[in-house]
Amino acid sequence: MLKLKHAIVLTGSALLVGLGSAQAAQYDWKFQASETSGEPSFKIKQAWADKVETMTNGQVHIEIMPINSVVGPTETLQAVSSGILQGHMTDPSYFSGQDPAFGMMGNLVGAWSNPYDFLEYMKQGGGEALYNELAEPYGTHLISAATFPLESIPSSVPIESIDDFQGLKIRAPQGMVYNIFERIGAAPVNLPGSEVYTALEKGVIDAADSTVLSNNDAQGIHAFAPYPLYPGFHSMPMIAVSINKDVWDDLPENLQVTLETAFDDMAYDLIAQLKEQDLQTLQELNDNPDVHPIDLSQEERKRFRQAAEQEWQEWAGKNAMTQKYYDSVTAFLRARNQL
Repeated sequence: MLKLKHAIVLTGSALLVGLGSAQAAQYDWKFQASETSGEPSFKIKQAWADKVETMTNGQVHIEIMPINSVVGPTETLQAVSSGILQGHMTDPSYFSGQDPAFGMMGNLVGAWSNPYDFLEYMKQGGGEALYNELAEPYGTHLISAATFPLESIPSSVPIESIDDFQGLKIRAPQGMVYNIFERIGAAPVNLPGSEVYTALEKGVIDAADSTVLSNNDAQGIHAFAPYPLYPGFHSMPMIAVSINKDVWDDLPENLQVTLETAFDDMAYDLIAQLKEQDLQTLQELNDNPDVHPIDLSQEERKRFRQAAEQEWQEWAGKNAMTQKYYDSVTAFLRARNQL
């Protein structure tokens, strides 16, 4: 009889555990990314969303959607704030029209020669807290900042010096990168990343500020732009992995910590995987007689950095937040003899 009672107690405990698990809140979210579904970086983000589901025992399911799936790339901030999307993984520069600080924080062009320096600033140097100070009044919360390795510039004509940018029709998103290309004499064209392939194919543009070498190659861009600049020197945009602030605030602390941990890990994994894919792509392009990668000289890279620093100073004066970010990031760079 005692054994039977003990068995009943154990069975009841198991039912209670099962009931508690069944009653645990389930979260089904849609996050829009800024890449097409065929790009390597998009697939890495999808894989990490699957890991989040595993890490939360199925409690959190995130569907990663490609660019333009629900709204345009400049509209995801509003879509996340209003609940049309629950989150996004995108370059904040798209929101420069709402506040120039998004453009400055999203892509401080020419600042970083190593993506790990950027992550150090964001995660230990106060960058993520500053970004949330900017973004939370817009109804979004930054879970984690990520980035790519330095972007390539696919071009239909050779670019071997900064002087070769004179009159060059180059795709650039709104924000600081657009202004810096203007500063060095280019004729930037504001197009979303999803239109780069067609614009290069039709000759609407000569070159593009457009993601990393392996992503560009996966899209077939080098068929029309056989002079990619690599390694990159100009752009390393932030990827804001952000969520609706009300959704975030209502999450239990254990899920908040799990999401922060997972997406911080994704930030480092994304760089490592894309760097490996970039190097493999470079080898294939070097073996292709129709494609001619160009490595800009250190002297020319310095000329670009000097133009970029002038643009940073102009943007710093746009409002209190751009000045605050400028002061913070330049102090970080000076402390490491990078400015």
